[in-house]
Amino acid sequence: MLLNDRLYGEVEINEPLLLDLLASAALQRLQGVLQHGISGLIGITRDTTRFEHSVGVMLLVRRLGADLEQQVAALLHDVSHTAFSHVIDYVFDGHDSQDYHDLHKAEFTASTDIPEVLARYGYNWCDFVCLDDEGLAQRYPLLEQPAPSLCADRLDYFLRDSHDLGLASFQQIQRALRHLQVHQGRIVVNDLRIARWLGETFIAADQASWANFREVGLYELTAQAIRRALAIGVLSEQDLWGTDQPAWQKLLGCHDEEIRRLTRLVAPSTRFAWDETHPTFLVSTKLRTIDPPVLVNGSVRPLSEIEPAFGRTRRSYLERSAGKWPVRVIAGN
Repeated sequence: MLLNDRLYGEVEINEPLLLDLLASAALQRLQGVLQHGISGLIGITRDTTRFEHSVGVMLLVRRLGADLEQQVAALLHDVSHTAFSHVIDYVFDGHDSQDYHDLHKAEFTASTDIPEVLARYGYNWCDFVCLDDEGLAQRYPLLEQPAPSLCADRLDYFLRDSHDLGLASFQQIQRALRHLQVHQGRIVVNDLRIARWLGETFIAADQASWANFREVGLYELTAQAIRRALAIGVLSEQDLWGTDQPAWQKLLGCHDEEIRRLTRLVAPSTRFAWDETHPTFLVSTKLRTIDPPVLVNGSVRPLSEIEPAFGRTRRSYLERSAGKWPVRVIAGN
């Protein structure tokens, strides 16, 4: 199979296991699950799918020299994302951790065709999806690392989104990719300027999208509609483990007045204001930053240690953005 990825170019995949996983029903489902949940569905952000990102993470670890097992883990790392992606974390009050898909990964994967595919090649599916964060980082160190370190998952969604948000050109992304390397089993940056660009642009991407005031407001409104729909039987748990469009159409087609009111607000024309006096709701969200490890003269040091000004910028961003945000929803015309 020849994969043509918008970041990594054309890559030929010949390994039968990877080909079978790519064709599996579990992975194919992710073509209907958008990375940005509701904001992607209503056209505010690019309609990047979890499938595109999962393939991208696999291609990135492959580019960095990962063995077959780590490529498999990369391909499967997001297999348990529900419809609407991280909106589900708002539904079940996991705003700050956003780990619903991780908590349910083993249970969900067991119900898919993934265990059978892996068994045909002599692998135990649990070796890829039943690990906690620490175990995942130890066994597949290129794929996952605790924040604010670099890992392929964090890098791939950042590079895709930074381009889509107008924060990075294709040339800047390719330059950054050229300066990533593996040192003692971890992803590091071998150029200080690139490390600085990564750290600063990552904060900009968090502000522009992942922890953007407008997107967080839309996520919370959608979560309120989903909670109501689950309570009155408009949506079932099975709907959540499906794809975005069918679940969204059920919400839009519902005659419940509260759900109709909420879904009308889930629109590009809706505005959100910071209002500590009369907020519509209070909401927090996960904040994302990185502190790139930089390879200098054979040793690795975090960017914040080399450049304390970056460390102060990062800490300041996290401190001023933390806590509950008072959001007032203003309906559009």
